[in-house]
Amino acid sequence: MAQEKTYLDATIRTEFGKGAARRIRREDKIPAVLYGHGEKPVHLELEGHATMLAVKNPNNLLTIRYDGKEELALARDVQREILRRNIEHVDLVIVKRGEKVVVDVAVHVEGEAAPETVVTTENATLSVEAPATDIPEFFTVSVEGLEAGTQILAKDITLPEGVTLDSDEELLVVNITEQISAEALEAELADAEAEAGIEHDESDAAEAAEGAEGAEGESAEGDAAEGDDSEQE
Repeated sequence: MAQEKTYLDATIRTEFGKGAARRIRREDKIPAVLYGHGEKPVHLELEGHATMLAVKNPNNLLTIRYDGKEELALARDVQREILRRNIEHVDLVIVKRGEKVVVDVAVHVEGEAAPETVVTTENATLSVEAPATDIPEFFTVSVEGLEAGTQILAKDITLPEGVTLDSDEELLVVNITEQISAEALEAELADAEAEAGIEHDESDAAEAAEGAEGAEGESAEGDAAEGDDSEQE
């Protein structure tokens, strides 16, 4: 399962601050920092489009080329704009051949379960420990023909050789339940509406009672005040 090499060419950053970062992005480049394994952090500028493609798979093994050097790295943190989702900054963690890293790997569900069932992916990723140079792109889970009541746990998923589970073994990944009929769904909705109506009526009654008590209190205070005024006259 060896990964294809993904190269990213970079240059050393010499300017810092928000203004410098904006200038870098205007030039279709991305600010980044490369660190790890006791190395001094290196501030870089990455090619914008190439970086965007490279980090689509968060576990893609990258070869960063800069200043005549090459470093293997993983994109540990990719910061994006909230609205346009453009990449603003990338944290790159140095990895070495032979070492293992803990990563989250996507779970892909395939196949069709038994008729009148609903398949729900409860956890779309699994945390595993894998060789840094051989991280799985995803895990495949088949639900073909499975009946309602079937649950697929993390421990049930077959992992490639050299990859071990880091998530809880009992973590629920896929849940297969019985499909609810239209009549049962309508009944549930009717019950929910009825309960909401009762709660609403009780709330209105409580508010009305509070209002009445408040009015009585104000009336009593007003009568007392009038009595005091009469005595003073």
